[in-house]
Amino acid sequence: MAEQKRDYYEVLGVSKGASDEEIKKAYRKLAKQYHPDRNPDNKEAEARFKEVNEAYGVLSDKDKRTKYDQFGHAGVDPNFGAGGFGGGFDMGDIDLGDIFGSFFGGGFGGFGGSQQRASAPQRGESLRANLTITFEEAAFGCEKEIELTRTEDCEECHGSGCQPGTTADTCPECRGAGVVRVQRGGGGFSFSTSAPCTRCRGTGKIIHSPCKSCGGGGSIRKKRRVSVTIPAGIDNGQAVSLRGQGNAGKNGGPSGDLIVGVRVAPHPKFQRDGTTVLYEQPVSFYQAAMGAELEIPTIDGKVKYTLPAGTQTGTTFRLRGKGIPELRGRGRGDQYVTVKVQVPTSLTSEQKEALNAFGASMGEAAAEGTVKSFFDKRKKKK
Repeated sequence: MAEQKRDYYEVLGVSKGASDEEIKKAYRKLAKQYHPDRNPDNKEAEARFKEVNEAYGVLSDKDKRTKYDQFGHAGVDPNFGAGGFGGGFDMGDIDLGDIFGSFFGGGFGGFGGSQQRASAPQRGESLRANLTITFEEAAFGCEKEIELTRTEDCEECHGSGCQPGTTADTCPECRGAGVVRVQRGGGGFSFSTSAPCTRCRGTGKIIHSPCKSCGGGGSIRKKRRVSVTIPAGIDNGQAVSLRGQGNAGKNGGPSGDLIVGVRVAPHPKFQRDGTTVLYEQPVSFYQAAMGAELEIPTIDGKVKYTLPAGTQTGTTFRLRGKGIPELRGRGRGDQYVTVKVQVPTSLTSEQKEALNAFGASMGEAAAEGTVKSFFDKRKKKK
């Protein structure tokens, strides 16, 4: 039946001059793609997986590859690979723990993959919470409290899960590892993988007298109020991390973190761009034309500013150091103030007469379709 087999180089998708590293790389890729655990109950994938293993078994062996290159399938054992990994297949330096680790959540039992014991210390899960603060609180920092529910070590058994005065025994089935080797495969090939121990439910220990407070789990759920320090200069969408304020770890492992997402409420007057504060200052036509002493709101309070005569609407001026403090740094940003000249919408008869007189003195009339600028009129007079 050797003549019915596909060319081994074709099976791996490499050329006949491919290096050992190229062959190994191609094998890893195809072994992942057609592995039975990724393709359950898929006979076609199972056949391709065996074919890939058979091809690699020949091409990864220097002597077998030489014979195959000279005589084809007839130059190598025609039954090679028919008996699975035990039928003469040399794994060489391929680490199946590296190839299949992602399938089993850890080491690939029986093939040299690393295997973490269930009894080893494990870090607790991190928690997330959200907090809304004011514009000023974000600028200058503040202290807040949030309420959360988290997992903590049981105070009664201190996380052991055993009734005080008793201890747990090492699981005889998995010897404390929490996982056992399971034989998988079929159709002429087999391999070992890791699976949670059913006797101890993956804990690696047998508790004969469970703690009454936590039921043997070693942890309980509790509501807590946690103080959060919001640093000055924090911006909307940023977060504060509180180490060790998340869920408790297992087997003496450290607790997870608490990640607090910050939302800064909009301000009715100010806008923010990084460390810069933006503000629009309304002024009257009279103030813009004649100049005025203004009181400008800032996040520090009101400051005085002398508005020059003849200021045009849209003019922007800067107040140095009146912006947002640098986050965890030195210095502050500035505040930029944009002048908005307000045009009166309702006038008394006396005010209209005064404005008409002013317009006449400037050579303007209310009925004119266009209004020449003051400078254009001065040029014309010259």
